[in-house]
Amino acid sequence: MSELGDFRAEKDEFFRQHPRSLLTPEQRATFEGLAYYPENDALVIRETLQREGVDLDEAIVMQTTTGGTQSYRRAGVVRFSVGGVPAQLTLFTSSDAHELFLPFRDATSGKETYGAGRYLEVEPPELDQPAVVDLNYAYNPYCAYNPDWSCPIPPGENARGPDPRR
Repeated sequence: MSELGDFRAEKDEFFRQHPRSLLTPEQRATFEGLAYYPENDALVIRETLQREGVDLDEAIVMQTTTGGTQSYRRAGVVRFSVGGVPAQLTLFTSSDAHELFLPFRDATSGKETYGAGRYLEVEPPELDQPAVVDLNYAYNPYCAYNPDWSCPIPPGENARGPDPRR
C-alpha cells in the first residue's frame, strides 16, 4: 500500500473506531469508509511559496459553518497551472498551528465533494525549498459529516481552486 493508501486507511479507522471520531454512534454503525479520488501524481504541486506582493500582516477573518469566525494570516501564494490554465492558491497561518492551512473550493465542490470546500494542511517549506501541496490529501472538513463542528469557509481567493480530476 502507498503512503497515501496508509493515510486513508488510518483515517477511515479513526472515523470508524476512535472514541473521538466526529461521527455519531449511528453514523459509525453503518460507516464503510470515505470516498476518495484515485491517487494522481499530477495533483502534487511543488512550487515556491511566494510572499512578495502578498499582504502577510492582514488578518483574514473566515466565516464558519456555524456562523462564527476564525482569524488567519496569509503565509503566501502558490502559483501553478492545471491543464495549461494558470491557477493559484493562498496558504494561511494561524498562531495555534505549525502547518499551513489551505481551505479551497474547486469544480467538485457541491457536486462530488462538500459544498463549502475542502482542506489541506501543508508543511511550511524550508528556506529556498518549494512548498509541497499534495491535493491527493485534500479532505472534507468535519462539519461535512457532523453539523456540530464549526469549520472555516474558504475565502474568495481560494474559491476557484484546481479541478482534482485532472
